Amino acid sequence: MKPIIAVILPPREGFAPGDTGAVGLLVRRLAAWPGDFAPVVVGAPAADPFAGIAYRAIRPSWLPGRHTARYGGGVARAIHAIAPALVEVHNRPELALHLAARFPGLPVTLHLHNDPQDMRQARRPADRARLLARLAGIATVSNYLRARLLDGLPDAARAPPACPVVVLPNCLDPREIPPPADATRAPEILFAGRMVADKGADRFVAACALALPRLPGWRAEMIGADRFGPHSPETPWLAALRPQAAAAGIALAGYRPHEAVLAAMARASIVVVPSRWPEPFGLTALEAMACGAALLCAMRGGLPEVVGEAALPIDPDDVPAMAAAIVALAADPARRAALDGSVREGLALGNGRYRFAAADAKTQLYPLTGAARTPTAVRAVAAGDLRDADPGYDYLIVAHPRLLDAIQPLAAYRRAHGLRVDV
Repeated sequence: MKPIIAVILPPREGFAPGDTGAVGLLVRRLAAWPGDFAPVVVGAPAADPFAGIAYRAIRPSWLPGRHTARYGGGVARAIHAIAPALVEVHNRPELALHLAARFPGLPVTLHLHNDPQDMRQARRPADRARLLARLAGIATVSNYLRARLLDGLPDAARAPPACPVVVLPNCLDPREIPPPADATRAPEILFAGRMVADKGADRFVAACALALPRLPGWRAEMIGADRFGPHSPETPWLAALRPQAAAAGIALAGYRPHEAVLAAMARASIVVVPSRWPEPFGLTALEAMACGAALLCAMRGGLPEVVGEAALPIDPDDVPAMAAAIVALAADPARRAALDGSVREGLALGNGRYRFAAADAKTQLYPLTGAARTPTAVRAVAAGDLRDADPGYDYLIVAHPRLLDAIQPLAAYRRAHGLRVDV
C-alpha cells in the first residue's frame, strides 16, 4: 500500500474545472502523477472536484479566531482521519507552523508559490528562520523565491539539515497542451492573466493602442478577470480600463476556463506577459511557450528563469518600446518561428535551465546508494541495426523501472505529437 501524502490547499483555493487558480492547477498536475505515493488533496468544499484525484473537503472549525486558524482546525480533523505519512502545505506558512505544532511526530513541508515576505509568519527574517527550524522541508517554485525566503538570514539558519530548501519549478502536463497549430498561426496578440495593474494589463492596452494601427489585419485579445473563477467582480480599475481597450480595438474575453486559455495560446502568434511586479514564477509564460506562441516577456522576479533565451524581453514601464517590440515581432515571421523552435528544442533535449549538467555551489546533490544503484533486472534482446529495420517506434526511452512514472509525461507528449513511442 502506498504511503499517503496530505496535500493542503490554501483556504480559498478552488479545486474544480473552471474554478481554480495557479496553485490548484499545479496541485492537480502533481497529483495526477503520484509515483510511489498516494496523494489526498485537502481543501474547501468544491461542487465538482477534478476527477481521478482523491479530494477531501473540510469545514473550518467553529472556534473564534482568524479564518486561517479555523481552516487549520478543519485540516487537523482531516489529517487525523487520513493518517498521512507526510503533510504538504501550499502557500500558507502560518498554517504549516500550526500543523507542525499540532502533529509533532508528523513531517510537515511548505510549498511556496509566492513571495514569503508578503505572508503572515514569514515577513521578518526571524519568522523565516522559525520556519526553517520547525518544518521538515520547504520548496519554492523558483530560485527568486528561494532567495526571498533566505533573505536576511544568517548563514547558520539558511539550511538546517532537518529542513532542506529546494527549488521545484512549476510543471506542465503535456496532455493538457493543445496539438501544434498549423504553420500559419492567427494574426493575434494575446494577454492572458489577471486584469490587474501588477500584471501590466493596462500597459498591454496602451502598447496595443500604439501598435495595432501599424499592423493591418492583426487583432489583440485579453483573457482574464480581476480574480480566478467565473464570478470575479467588476472592479473600478477594470471598469476604467474597458473604454481604453475598446478605443484601441482590443477584445476583452473575460474569465475563461484553463483549457480555453491554452487553446487561445495555441492559436495566437504572439503572447505578451508585461508583468510589473516580480513574478514568483510565471506560469503564463511557460504555458505560452509550450503552446508555440512567440513570447514577449518582462524580466522580473522568476520570469528570467522560466523563459531563458526563448522569449524577447520587454520593459512594462516603457510603453512605446513595448509597442515597437510588438510591431517588430508581428512583422517578422522568421523570428517568431525561431522562438517557437528554441522552446521545442528545450522541451525535447533540455536547455540551459533544466538540463543534467554540473551543479553550482548552492545546489545540494544526493548520491544514489544501496538498492537505488542496483538494476532490478537485466534483459537481453536480439541485436539489430535500428537504421536498417523498422522497430515499431520512432522514439525510444530507456530508464530504470523506478523512474517509469516520472517519464510518462514525456512519452505522452511525444505520442501527442505523432511519434510512435516505446518505453
